[in-house]
Amino acid sequence: MQAERRMTDAPGNSAGTGAIPRQKRGAETNMGAWAMSARQASRAISTVLVVDDDPLVLKATADWCTWMGFFVLTATTGLQALIKAAEHRPDVLVIDVNLPEIDGLSVLGYLSDAAKTAPHVIVMTGRADERTVELCDGIAATCIPKGRFFWKELAASLADICPERNAEIAKASRQFAAVDVKRRPRVLLVDDDASVKKMLRHRFEALGVDLLYADDATRGFWKARREHPSAIVTDFCMPNGDANYLLMRLRSAAETRAIPVIVQSGRDLSSSIRRKLQEDIDGHPGAARVLHKSSDGAELLDTLQRYCGFVAA
Repeated sequence: MQAERRMTDAPGNSAGTGAIPRQKRGAETNMGAWAMSARQASRAISTVLVVDDDPLVLKATADWCTWMGFFVLTATTGLQALIKAAEHRPDVLVIDVNLPEIDGLSVLGYLSDAAKTAPHVIVMTGRADERTVELCDGIAATCIPKGRFFWKELAASLADICPERNAEIAKASRQFAAVDVKRRPRVLLVDDDASVKKMLRHRFEALGVDLLYADDATRGFWKARREHPSAIVTDFCMPNGDANYLLMRLRSAAETRAIPVIVQSGRDLSSSIRRKLQEDIDGHPGAARVLHKSSDGAELLDTLQRYCGFVAA
């Protein structure tokens, strides 16, 4: 994959404080792949790889780092992160825990085993549970909870890593218009049957997932553009546009092209219909999965866990 340099002339502002305490950078760890040599530590850090499946957060973080003078690479999935990290060997890796297909912590594990990880790692998480904190401590990574203090803590972490860029980081922090960074995964349900929403809402609450809702494809498309959900679950057959129509609308807009879409149907769909739903649309992915509706939603929750990264009960 070709590296893409992020350029922006739209600076902004950040706010807040309060990350999980950071370990001192450059310290020796018990994992040789993560240790920095004196030569690495002394040279100017130039390349940052930002990984997040939320397009709004990804763009804002990449633009901000570019404004600070970094060369920035981006990825939206764990697989993309593995490929770009191995190919470009970034100086700093800023990665979300909740990623489609391969979660952020697994990505770090694979890179560490292959001795291909970045010398500095910043982990973004919506829920700083004990396991996440322990894994970050084990690799001398900074763990930053998403929420109101995210941008202030990200700036502080980058200043610790790159003291030679303190002036640029401080200037960007004063001027950068930070977007709201959501703590929890969000799933958009598009279904004209309100009972499906009622059934899923209780299950999602228990899993720490926010449920958004639209009762037809047109409303679903516009809500997806506004809210940037982690994933979309849609009924196959609805008035005012079916799942095929919704997929075409979603893939026509830059804000929604990469959002995973799961199609559900109360009736058995033929193999040809399933294939059509999962076909690429102008080079962008079709449905990620096509499922049969069930009364307990177990298969749907298992599928969403893969794309949203929450811990299934």
